Amino acid sequence: DYGSILEIRNMEVFGDGSSVVDCVGKRRFKVLQHGKCDGYNTADIEYIEDKKVHGEASEYLTILHNAVYDQAHTWFNTLKSSLRVRIIHHFGPMPAKEPDPQANPNGPAWCWWILAVLPLENKAQLPFLAMTSLKARLKGIRSILTFLFLTQPVNGSVGV
Repeated sequence: DYGSILEIRNMEVFGDGSSVVDCVGKRRFKVLQHGKCDGYNTADIEYIEDKKVHGEASEYLTILHNAVYDQAHTWFNTLKSSLRVRIIHHFGPMPAKEPDPQANPNGPAWCWWILAVLPLENKAQLPFLAMTSLKARLKGIRSILTFLFLTQPVNGSVGV
């Protein structure tokens, strides 16, 4: 099992007792052991981060990062305007491309944003959470985007 520590950005409680929580993932973890304490589910966890690469591997990673970002940006802009507006309202705008894709130990923010907005089932998104290779994550995103470009109509009517 894998998960993410969440930062709560906003919470709205309604009169009927229901609520909406706006949060963003901050740090990924792997569950080592499940438990219970005072009736609550608990777990021993280990934080996970992307493995850094250097030299030629880093140069290749930057090229791949830039190419996949551009592909993701293009895909998003092919969606119908009304769908783009709904996505931006719900998830916020696509984060900018970062000059150093390895600066954040969890990878570029835009990768997680695009994974959240791609028309994928949760079970297809989860393996990306466990990846500690940014290169593998980028290649996975590229494969999904390539599939979408080949299968969605122009001015994509793909739902989220």
